[in-house]
Amino acid sequence: MLYHLLVPLAQYNIAFNLFRFQTFRAAGAVVTAFLVAFWFGPAIISRLRMLKVGQVVRTEGPQTHLGKSGTPTMGGVLIILSTVIPVFLWARLDNWYTVLALVTLIVLGAVGFLDDYLKIVRKNTGGLKGRYKILGQAGMGLALGAVLVIFEVSGQIPATWTQIPFFKSIHMEFWWPLYILWVAFIVVGCSNAVNLTDGLDGLAAGLSAIACATFGVFAYLLGRVDASDYLNVFYLPGSGELTIFCLALAGGCMGFLWFNAHPAEVFMGDTGSLAIGGVLGAVAVMLKAEFLLAIVGAVFVAEALSVATQTVYFKWTKSRTGVGKRIFRMAPLHHHFEQIGWHESKVIIRFWIMGIICAMAAFATLKIR
Repeated sequence: MLYHLLVPLAQYNIAFNLFRFQTFRAAGAVVTAFLVAFWFGPAIISRLRMLKVGQVVRTEGPQTHLGKSGTPTMGGVLIILSTVIPVFLWARLDNWYTVLALVTLIVLGAVGFLDDYLKIVRKNTGGLKGRYKILGQAGMGLALGAVLVIFEVSGQIPATWTQIPFFKSIHMEFWWPLYILWVAFIVVGCSNAVNLTDGLDGLAAGLSAIACATFGVFAYLLGRVDASDYLNVFYLPGSGELTIFCLALAGGCMGFLWFNAHPAEVFMGDTGSLAIGGVLGAVAVMLKAEFLLAIVGAVFVAEALSVATQTVYFKWTKSRTGVGKRIFRMAPLHHHFEQIGWHESKVIIRFWIMGIICAMAAFATLKIR
């Protein structure tokens, strides 16, 4: 909004020319997001407490987590609020990338909100049935893929292309119906991976902030013709506006982390985790960086794989021997480390460190080509 209001006034006051620059607006977005979260956080947490919107802790989870029962959840509302406001203030609202990212965040936030609401009403961890949750996530992914194909948002680069890390002249090309399914798979997979990671105070919020900031940098580089040419990556006109969105989301996650750090005053719930994961997948798709997502979000991938392998192995051994066996002491992976004696704070900090290392590895792909 500020771009549309103030840039035309640059002819009268050169200071308004600053709003042309994505770097300036991105800096404004991340600071605004943090301040919005910091300002509205106490009021939202107080309101959630008053409404008795408390977390229902799984009885089969770690026994140390039973004391967290009743902690306000649905805090993802704060993350979404502190992302949407800065994006409306600082981003260009006539940009396809901005609009698609906002729609994905809000739609998947609504799916997560419904899941959280049903959990609270039923007072159990069931929530929205899995097939309906997947239907909502997949529906958003299919819609995103269809829009990217039909409207050719990526400009001169075919919508169905995607970049391969470490290679400058090799890309993958999909048949368009498969591409739409591919987009849905990325959105659903990433959304659920972040959801599975959200099991310790501040874990998902911290890792999400790291991943969002990383993709913010990539969006800026891919949106500049000079930088993309020098680095041998796709040039995607207009994608630089995703820098503002990604850094606003990173700022919102950091602001939320102020209240979510151990011991947490509030949990993001599915409202936050499904929205953040889904929009990270959407951003990766729009930047033609789906495979890069596996590097940036390697911790999320490991969490999801730990659940998948644990489930498959347990069912397989039970069918073969009559007794199910486990690979990990408990899944997702962060609970395994708790079970072997790591304190919750140690697990969180070490996973954050791994998230930063993964971000550095992703940046390294820009030069190793």
